Amino acid sequence: MEEQFTMPTQRVELPSKGLVYSPENSLSKGYVEMKYMTAKEEDILLNQAYIKNGTAIDRLLKALIVTPINYDDLIVGDKNAIMVAARVLGYGDEYSFTYGDEEHTINLSQLEPKPLDESLFTPGRNEFEFTLPFSKVRITFKILTHKDEQNISAELEGLKKLNRNNSPDLSTRLKYMILSVNGDSEQKTVREFVDKHLLARDSQALRNHLKDFQPDVDLTFFPSGDSNKVTIPIGLNFFWPDF
Repeated sequence: MEEQFTMPTQRVELPSKGLVYSPENSLSKGYVEMKYMTAKEEDILLNQAYIKNGTAIDRLLKALIVTPINYDDLIVGDKNAIMVAARVLGYGDEYSFTYGDEEHTINLSQLEPKPLDESLFTPGRNEFEFTLPFSKVRITFKILTHKDEQNISAELEGLKKLNRNNSPDLSTRLKYMILSVNGDSEQKTVREFVDKHLLARDSQALRNHLKDFQPDVDLTFFPSGDSNKVTIPIGLNFFWPDF
């Protein structure tokens, strides 16, 4: 008689607590269930075609998430939490890397979500208001999702084909992030505003504001002898520990 194996799963809490997703979206529960990585999923990580086109990690995460979700809906910070969980479920808690010519080892399971000010969120809506401090223009903006990131990459790739020296990474991201300008949500208005009227210091203020409250995993640590936090370098050995 064939032996039956039960695949264990683990609940992964989302840094957003599900607040940015509509009520009918299963992500609004604030967590996903993930299974432990097996040799089958490891094959995804070793697939050279997936590595070459940059899809290996996304394909892996899709295979490990048990909860029925639309992967495209995930905001970047929630996806980061799932990525860290996948690494823990696949290869354990310890992650070693080199920083400042020194070898460091951290416990990934001890990483915490960034503090979340829930008062800034309207449950079920990924839309936020902000007045640009220098021009006083009122905008609404969103936290970028995986789908947005895919669209941005495709647009940048297309622009690069037209002009190899053209690399409007920042302005393109802002065009996807900003939803309305002074109440006008026409895409043409938003894009024209970013290209012709958005002051550099207003752009920086918006990015800093987003950085302060955007849900995410706190991927920082204190190097020995340093009083300032730095970002944990996510290198090839994060998912390919034998690299």
